[in-house]
Amino acid sequence: MTEQPPTNKPWKTQARPLADILRGTIKDAFAKQGFAATELITRWPEIIGPEIAAHCEPEKIQWPRAARGADDSPPGTLVLRVEGPTAIEIQHLSRVILERVNRFFGWQAVAELRLRQAPLGRREKPKPPVADHAAADRIAAAMTEIHDEKLRAALARLAASVAKS
Repeated sequence: MTEQPPTNKPWKTQARPLADILRGTIKDAFAKQGFAATELITRWPEIIGPEIAAHCEPEKIQWPRAARGADDSPPGTLVLRVEGPTAIEIQHLSRVILERVNRFFGWQAVAELRLRQAPLGRREKPKPPVADHAAADRIAAAMTEIHDEKLRAALARLAASVAKS
């Protein structure tokens, strides 16, 4: 009898970028919200400008049902999530926002803007302040009446951060 080689060969796997793996899933999730392309969300600050993008973000595009036999589909409605206090300002800028979004798409994709007041989801976390150790050391040296070292250091850091701002 001749011995046959094993049929279970080990798989050769290569590491793939996470973006390649998640691209299909993210594309499906965005499509459910009416976004044909993910770039409207990922490039939002570039499209409408960082000043406006700091106060609103796209939530979805609502597309009207097209009439049967119509070649051109009517433009959609862009729903923006807006922080409460800035909703009126964003409403006044609606024509500018629609113009910039349509310029990005290259055709009149959206004709109307709806605002939904809600907290923004994509916020950059504020960076912690940089401690000024030299100032804290000078302040700690001046507090001779405080005998607890940890308390003196904490109060010195607090005083240095207050003096900095």
